[in-house]
Amino acid sequence: MQETRLRFPPSPTGYLHIGGARTALYNWLYVKKTGGRLVLRIEDTDADRSSEDSIKGIIEGLEWLGIDWDEGPYFQTDFAADHKSAAERLVQEGKAYRCFCTKEELEQKREAALKAKTSVGYDGTCRNLSAAEIAEKLDQGTPSVLRFKVPERDGKIGYDDEVLGRIESDYREIDDFVIVRSNGAPLYLLCNVVDDIRDRITHVVRGQDHMTNTIKQLLLYEALDAPVPVFAHMPLTLDTKKAKISKRSHGEIVAVQFYRDHGFIPWAFNNFLVLLGWSPGDDREIFSEEELIDAFSLKRINKSASIFNYRKGDPKFFTDPKAIAINEHYLRTMERAELAPMVQAVLEAEGLWDERYATDRHQWFLDTIDLIRSRFHILTDFTTMGRAYFADDYRIEEKPLRKNLLKFPDLQTLLPELADEYEQLSEFNLAETERLARACAERAEVKPGVIINGMRTVVTGQLAGPSMFDILVAIGQEKVVERLRKTPQYFA
Repeated sequence: MQETRLRFPPSPTGYLHIGGARTALYNWLYVKKTGGRLVLRIEDTDADRSSEDSIKGIIEGLEWLGIDWDEGPYFQTDFAADHKSAAERLVQEGKAYRCFCTKEELEQKREAALKAKTSVGYDGTCRNLSAAEIAEKLDQGTPSVLRFKVPERDGKIGYDDEVLGRIESDYREIDDFVIVRSNGAPLYLLCNVVDDIRDRITHVVRGQDHMTNTIKQLLLYEALDAPVPVFAHMPLTLDTKKAKISKRSHGEIVAVQFYRDHGFIPWAFNNFLVLLGWSPGDDREIFSEEELIDAFSLKRINKSASIFNYRKGDPKFFTDPKAIAINEHYLRTMERAELAPMVQAVLEAEGLWDERYATDRHQWFLDTIDLIRSRFHILTDFTTMGRAYFADDYRIEEKPLRKNLLKFPDLQTLLPELADEYEQLSEFNLAETERLARACAERAEVKPGVIINGMRTVVTGQLAGPSMFDILVAIGQEKVVERLRKTPQYFA
């Protein structure tokens, strides 16, 4: 069997966004499914918009997602000679020609065609110029482009799309299209085909926004005597207003790095991305890498557009609820040893990492992760909602402050007294901390919940969380005593 060869060819004109990441993921999955090879090709021919930062951002985004490639990264500009050679070959073989029509002339013809309600395509003015006429115009320095000479045939040209089925166009409806600009630079249409031929690409998996190019590219494959790859055009990803997701319109909210920096787990984000336009054919939404590779099929890609339900605001709820739900699942269920390095990374970024968490306090670190993750959504929750376990500069939230502390003035003396009792304990464990807390409530003739919720507010700053006595043991005797003794300052 022929080896499957696919490519991911991003333009380095900005960060890796959700649509591009999904395209890369689908290509990667198909390669893994078929035992093929993935080529990373940076299409950097737009010199005005391409940048080193964008190239770096694309590669970092792919690496974060775990989408690896087998060849490259290649850079399209390195193969400029191939593109020009192909254009020259097409001219020599009579499959392309010089067109000297100016922009103004073309616009006038277009306006006239619109008024006459006839075809607005190129009318072939320069298609049959003689060699002498061409030489004369070139001698005069008249600017020209190269146009592909669409064969004058009856019938249709088409292909069988793996997603959309049979796609066809009538030969007579395809006008001669430009393949080289007047400055000598080949256009994307030609460069893309030449590169795919050179890289022996067997399958082209890309967005439906490229479909306008595909029929023309079929003509180029034929003219260059090259085999045509299998095409699979994915549905576009739209926002809730049915507008196409784009870097320009939506900003950082659609950047892969945004989700990396806001605490998403890489595979969880992949798991979310694959469902933006693909279905396994059943109700599964959570896949291991092996399960997803096994289930993936180009024919299961949806025909209709997918909706990315992003929302701005609280970082925990800035994005599609499904993305949050999938991330929660992984964060709360994955092996804690696998999760620990991710937690370490966000703690390091926030300046909260203690090297002892990797040595003599490693077991404590794993146990603490296990204790507090059940209410977390994203990794950065460990530095916000979980900050009190790793630092003293945690924030006391307004709601628990008013509900569980300021509402009970006696706590400003009861909790420091309880701190004194905790300090005397020789065994700071679940049983003893609970016993003393309940005894304190009984002496003060208040419900145990008043003491427990007051402690939760002072010790963690949170309204809810794990069992209070598990929290006390995790944070430790010294810190708990110190924090409870600070209670009066919250009443000042």
